[in-house]
Amino acid sequence: MLEPSSLPLGVRSVEWVRAHHGTWLVDELEHIYYGWWKAPKKGGPQLKTLPAVGIAPPKALARTGHRASRWPRPIRPVFAHPLPGEGIWKPTGPPVAGGPAVLVTTFRTERDYPRIVAYVAWFDHTRTAVGWYPGRYEPPAAPVRGPAMIPHDQRWRLLATFNGGFTHIDGNNGSAVAGHTDEPLVDGLATLVGYRNGRVDIVTWHGGPTAPANVVWARQSLPPIVWNGKPNPLLDNSTKWGYTLGNAVRVWRTGVGIDRRGNLLYAAADYQTVMSLAQILRRAGAVKAMQLDINPEWPSLITYTHDGGLVPRKVVPNPMQSAARYLVPDDRDFFAVYRRLPGPLVVPFK
Repeated sequence: MLEPSSLPLGVRSVEWVRAHHGTWLVDELEHIYYGWWKAPKKGGPQLKTLPAVGIAPPKALARTGHRASRWPRPIRPVFAHPLPGEGIWKPTGPPVAGGPAVLVTTFRTERDYPRIVAYVAWFDHTRTAVGWYPGRYEPPAAPVRGPAMIPHDQRWRLLATFNGGFTHIDGNNGSAVAGHTDEPLVDGLATLVGYRNGRVDIVTWHGGPTAPANVVWARQSLPPIVWNGKPNPLLDNSTKWGYTLGNAVRVWRTGVGIDRRGNLLYAAADYQTVMSLAQILRRAGAVKAMQLDINPEWPSLITYTHDGGLVPRKVVPNPMQSAARYLVPDDRDFFAVYRRLPGPLVVPFK
């Protein structure tokens, strides 16, 4: 607990107990806290506005009314009377190759819980490149740790960052990057993969414990929750989708998906079960999806502008994490979304 850390002492203490054979104790306490004391009540007053996300389109795009044909469709509202901007994609960050590379939106997720909001991002696969970085301590067996933050010489093209998946002790998830296996890859688990040609995909892994040469990075996190555009038929509240907290407990959950055109989606929302998270990602357009990390300490979706220097903006409102998270060393692994460059995908570690 006295090692350098990006976490406050309280969170660090809980993580230390979990890592030292106390997972059962933390899990029981979290069940009481989140599953009973903090469980949301159905109904209640409606929201009048949604959190503001995104920025106004660049003037050139606003003048021309530019809307690329590859933009995703607006997310179909859950409620009969949507709020202003609900499910409408907005650009954030600098344009790339004449158009927005990152879009964000918010929407209410369930009629029974009218105050719950999902935060969603869409990344244009033709304009972006995605990297994955080990953190200071997670994954635990990384042979090459790297900077545990965005490398300084890559910040000029940084567009967004978001959190990784379950810790290895909680999910037995494999990972690999730049030819190094951090934790052995496990057959049957959902795996977000970055290929050398720049493509990103979610696969159900059946390639053995090490990544092949055409894979630049791979990060696993439990079995898939959406497949072929439908919830995984085996999806339930069992420990298969995470022992921690159980999967019927409503808590902050995050996940990623791939849409029908191969673009990457990220979603985060409070008071979600694993099954409601799958529905959020499906509604946003995912045909394949997997769960990432859960609990209120970990969700992070941060976008960046470059006006007079690098300016981070939190999209997911996590008060436990700074907007500068990932610009300084962080304890956990994370993903970075960059402006795409010509040539093969490379994850720099310097």
